[in-house]
Amino acid sequence: MSERLAGVEAFVAAVETGNFALAGERLQLTRSAIAKSVARLETRLGTRLFQRTTRSQSLTEDGQTYYEHCRRALRELDSADLAVEAGRRAPRGKLRVTMPVLVGRELVAPVLMELALAHPDLVIDVVFSDGVVDLVEERIDLAIRSGPLPSSAVLAARSLGAQWMGVYASPEYLARAGCPTSMESLMAEPLRHRYVGYARASGPHPWQFHDELGRTLVFSAPANVSFTSNSLEANAIAARQGMGLARLPAWLVASELAEGKLVRVFDEPSPYGYALNAVWPKAPTLPLKTRLAIDRLAERLPQKLALTGIGDPL
Repeated sequence: MSERLAGVEAFVAAVETGNFALAGERLQLTRSAIAKSVARLETRLGTRLFQRTTRSQSLTEDGQTYYEHCRRALRELDSADLAVEAGRRAPRGKLRVTMPVLVGRELVAPVLMELALAHPDLVIDVVFSDGVVDLVEERIDLAIRSGPLPSSAVLAARSLGAQWMGVYASPEYLARAGCPTSMESLMAEPLRHRYVGYARASGPHPWQFHDELGRTLVFSAPANVSFTSNSLEANAIAARQGMGLARLPAWLVASELAEGKLVRVFDEPSPYGYALNAVWPKAPTLPLKTRLAIDRLAERLPQKLALTGIGDPL
């Protein structure tokens, strides 16, 4: 029975990922193990499930029929697992979580470590990624995502707070270049200052603000950028060393503010932030381990994000 189910799982993974190598990565097996498992399944069934060439593989007619039945059966098994786990009083097993690199490492992972320490039968498996991971395809239990969420029929979400942004600079820089008193004064004379910029492969990321009416204003720093990177940590260091004005998450520079190494340049009419959400695949029953992780993050993260003096207007 164990080998029969293993063969079915290997077959379904091979169909859904497109090849044996990726199926092996999903199931944490070698490509050879997947190929042998599928071959034994074909022998037992007495039919070919895949048409294979040197460059591609596709399902046969029997393979397509068998896949549809196997997929439904695995869904039923998943639902049975969820129903059993939901009735437990203590979480156990592996909780696979994906999260952005910086906020995940500094804020999210420590909270999940505390949860695992409190529940010895729970294993936290973290995947750090700034990209959007397909939760269903990669069998991820929970994702932490920053920014607006698209509507989805297969994913559920819960707010964990927001990363509130501010404009920061070192006291030495402001003594040398002057201190803009407001967002409007900065936008009126942008060339008076040097800037620390944030950029990714898609290009420089503009600064965004809210005005008194809550409307979004976009400010693109002019050419006199003294330092740019795709690391907010590096940008915080650059600002601390006097390289210019930087737009940074308030939580990231809380200690520098407390020590006087950085200054919040001006107050904003309405704080601008990037929403932080827990996201998970919709299911009839939420596993206990996932529910406890979401509850713990919803309890702890707003506190961590609010330790900045900015407050939380939501």
